[in-house]
Order: sequence, then structure tokens, then C-alpha cells
Amino acid sequence: MEKEPGTHSGTELAYGYGRTLDLPFSAAVERARECLKSEGFGVLCEIDIKEKLKEKLGVDFQNYLILGACNPALAYQALQQEINIGLLLPCNVVVRQEEDGHIDVGFLDPAVMSQLTTMPQVHEVAADARARLLRVRDRLQA
Repeated sequence: MEKEPGTHSGTELAYGYGRTLDLPFSAAVERARECLKSEGFGVLCEIDIKEKLKEKLGVDFQNYLILGACNPALAYQALQQEINIGLLLPCNVVVRQEEDGHIDVGFLDPAVMSQLTTMPQVHEVAADARARLLRVRDRLQA
């Protein structure tokens, strides 16, 4: 990924993509929520990994938050085609603080998840979700 002003190279994985930001952690979380909302996604659930690991194991861990993002219209379209697609929902977005202090915002690629089904209509919904999440990623640095 090309380096853009105010960002460092983002995460590129076989199953997702992301953007690295120069923001405080809480500001990056808020920015991610705002950008998700701009594309019709709401956050259904939130898992604070740092808090849970401290509580359950007594270990210190980096700031690491999983946001379960969902676009209701897209979820409904997919569920109409394949009722068990809920096993692959919601779209997870991870906001985590790297050792150098930068914040990485990562997105699970819906196209990767849709490979688990043979329903072409679900692939179309996943392509739409992917395009929206890529726009969210690109808006993060704005």
C-alpha cells in the first residue's frame, strides 16, 4: 500500500486490509465508528481484548478493540439468500495500538468470507460490503 500523508503503510493480509494512523487510540476508535456510520454500518458489539486478557489472565496487552460492524440492509440481503450466513456476520473491524504507538485499523474482507458459500447473490452482497469497507478504510485518514 502507498504511504499517504498522516499515515503509515496499513495492514494487508490474505483475509483483510487496513490503515495505520497517527492518532491517539480513543480518537482512532471514534474515527473508525464515524467512518463506518458514513457507509451505513453500525457497531453491534465491542470486545476490549486488553481488558478481557487483564481480567481473565492477569496479563498486560496492547490496546486492542474488536468492533462487530453491521450494515443491516446488506445483512438482510445475505440472510434472505442463505439463512446460515449469520455464522459469518458481523464484519469485524480491529483497532489496535502498535508497539511504536501508531494505531492499526484492520478490516476482515467480506469477499474472503463469501468464498465459503456457493450462492452468487451472497457474493454480490459481499462485494458491496467490501467496497463500502474499503471506502471506510480510505476515509480514516481524512
